[in-house]
Amino acid sequence: MTERTDTEVVTRKTGLTGGEVAERVARGEVNDVPVRSSRSTSEIVRANVFTRFNAIIGFLFLIILVVGPIQDGLFGFVIVANTAIGIIQELRAKRTLDSLAVIGESKPSVRRDGASAEIHTSEIVLGDLIELGPGDKVVVDGVIEEADGLEIDESLLTGEADPVLKHAGDQAMSGSFVVAGGGAFTATKVGREAYAAQLADEASRFTLVNSELRNGISQILKYVMWMMVPTAVGLIISQFTVESHDGSEAVRRTVGGIVPMVPEGLVLLTSVAFAIGVIRLGRKQCLVQELPAIEGLARVDIVCLDKTGTLTEGGMDVSDLRPLDGADRDYVARVLSALGTSDPRPNASLQAIIDAYPQPGGSASKDGSNGGSEDGNQDGAQDNSAAKDAAADGGWRCTEALPFSSARKYSGAAFNEPDGTSSTWLLGAPDVLLPTGHGSLAEIDQLNNEGLRVLLLARTDRPLDDPRVAETVTPYALVVLEQRLRPDAGDTLRYFAEQNVQTKVISGDNAVSVGAVAGKLGLPGADAPVDARQLPTDQDEMAQVLEDGAVFGRVTPQQKRDMVGALQSRGHNVAMTGDGVNDVLALKDADIGVSMGSGSEATRAVAQIVLLNNSFATLPSVVAEGRRVIGNITRVATLFLTKTVYSVLLAVLVVCWQVPYPFLPRHLTLLSTLTIGVPAFFLALAPNKERAKPHFVRRVMRYSTPAGIVCGLAAMLSYLLARHHYSGGGGLDAETSAATLTLFLLEVWVLAIVARPYTWWRIALVLAMGVGFLIVLVVPWLQSFFALKLVGTQMPWTAVGIAVAGGVVLEVVWGWLRRRDEA
Repeated sequence: MTERTDTEVVTRKTGLTGGEVAERVARGEVNDVPVRSSRSTSEIVRANVFTRFNAIIGFLFLIILVVGPIQDGLFGFVIVANTAIGIIQELRAKRTLDSLAVIGESKPSVRRDGASAEIHTSEIVLGDLIELGPGDKVVVDGVIEEADGLEIDESLLTGEADPVLKHAGDQAMSGSFVVAGGGAFTATKVGREAYAAQLADEASRFTLVNSELRNGISQILKYVMWMMVPTAVGLIISQFTVESHDGSEAVRRTVGGIVPMVPEGLVLLTSVAFAIGVIRLGRKQCLVQELPAIEGLARVDIVCLDKTGTLTEGGMDVSDLRPLDGADRDYVARVLSALGTSDPRPNASLQAIIDAYPQPGGSASKDGSNGGSEDGNQDGAQDNSAAKDAAADGGWRCTEALPFSSARKYSGAAFNEPDGTSSTWLLGAPDVLLPTGHGSLAEIDQLNNEGLRVLLLARTDRPLDDPRVAETVTPYALVVLEQRLRPDAGDTLRYFAEQNVQTKVISGDNAVSVGAVAGKLGLPGADAPVDARQLPTDQDEMAQVLEDGAVFGRVTPQQKRDMVGALQSRGHNVAMTGDGVNDVLALKDADIGVSMGSGSEATRAVAQIVLLNNSFATLPSVVAEGRRVIGNITRVATLFLTKTVYSVLLAVLVVCWQVPYPFLPRHLTLLSTLTIGVPAFFLALAPNKERAKPHFVRRVMRYSTPAGIVCGLAAMLSYLLARHHYSGGGGLDAETSAATLTLFLLEVWVLAIVARPYTWWRIALVLAMGVGFLIVLVVPWLQSFFALKLVGTQMPWTAVGIAVAGGVVLEVVWGWLRRRDEA
């Protein structure tokens, strides 16, 4: 229940004085918890520098520095450059997020010296009197001083979804939020003593975890470590046995075999791709509170939308007033005017009524700015500076008020009228207040079919605190409201349809009215709206109805949560958008929660993505950014893992054949740079609209394993044939050159396959890598530097022939795998 009694009305307090605030600031009694939207600079540096693979590469680099020459240690400088790039990119992302977090930060209203003012959360001091309204988050711990039908949802703390009716003297816990009514509380715990310090830190933290992509990469790296250890041990023993006459050469060949097993750039490129995605979205006023949210939204196949604030703009206008049963229009207008003064924090619907029927003298008028939710829980409307008793300007005095709640679907107020009579009024959903079959419902349905919103003004003989107050009412008038469609909503809905993402409109409004609005925007299925009051309670049955339908009206906050769970039970990845506190439960349970920047503080706290510009049209950008990251990282991961697979295979073959490892570190550094490092950087940041697919590890290993096997076997075959072909003192360099040529050609072939579908720049990228290798082969000082020189014509052409044969095998195997995936 949200009714208040007269015993709960507390005399309005003035709050702290300026002097008292200054004293508390001097004592350090300030809510000085820093806003954390990202990792600190030191954490970013440590995370990028002190990695397991950097330690391995660094140790091998030091060994090469001892035995020389320096060109065999080039891989060490590459790691330094990659790490520096990762740090710089994440610091850029940190600056972007920090600046956006300040923009999106809520400003609680604090009463000082009797006047209310919005201040930053960090400026609250111990003992401050903080005002509360629908959607406001309780930012510090305190004690309720004033309560006017104040309902607080503490589900973020207790897990209990039912709102708690608060009275003066009750505790207000930070991390909870207001769902109905208003009031004020005194701050008793601020700073790090308040639970909000921990909650806000966790809710706004910029994380790199809980991502299928990153978890998959971690799993791959774990597999790599398992393969590396025994293979490296065998390689070390083998090379020191084969090259027993030259310890330095044995060391170089051993390091040359171990270094390429490490996919050192894979984690870096993933972080860079995510970080650049955050920066790109930040420029579009989209705050990504958790990095995996970019990936998550790209994986969703169902987006659940709130109507108001998403498909329609927050503001509404009264388009018509229709008195019922001969009611006097002027009297109805005076009632509506009085109702406008009964709620100090009107929702969007009541704000439209206030604008249309202001109090005489304008004392009750408010500006039209709001970001209201159709369920009335939006906190965008500003406080009404006139107290309820100020209705006396028109001779009406409010004696009791019932704030709007999503569960009830109506609000109310009791008045002493100018002639001394008392009256009690309700304003809300007609299909809730009127009995089934009432004659006015047909007219209401017709209005709803036109996409208009209709409220019923009705009089009741019961007191507001009677649970059955809405059961016997006398209808007086229909208030017809018109909502403004967002100009970009239609294009956004079409984008999701083209991307095979289903759109479900879930609203607290009348289903027919919601369907009419969605129909104007061209949403498929909008002509068959579903009244959520008729939804089955069984989860599986509900899921079936949800999959078949597109528009759902009269949805309660708990039903929104149940609907998200039902869709998830069918294997769907669900995104939920919302702006009111009635959306919080569903936002928490959805795979991805998206909040509007003008939405309540509670929704912004639990959402992973906040659209600071309040534009639903930003969502396609987030989806596109996520698909770019996932699709491109899958591509480059295939390149990196191909190298790891052929490196392990070559090491095993070398141990079995007891021959020197075919490559020096400089050779593999050159190949990795030209076929993986440089191309991967461009491919990871390229546009990509492919639908994100699950099972990242399985798909990457399915393609990289056969590719690595083909590359390893072809290179080893070329090397063994060269060992048989060449003889004399310089034979090893010629053998290595032939094997390097084969391996390079096959790696470029893999790159060419991964780069498909081709665009002009992808073709240019592959050709540029080939030209780079050709330059090394023909420029004398580069030949000497990289110890690469093709001898004769027979063996080099044989190496090319082996590479071509391997490429054909690659095309056949990958073509078969692709057909299997598409089947």
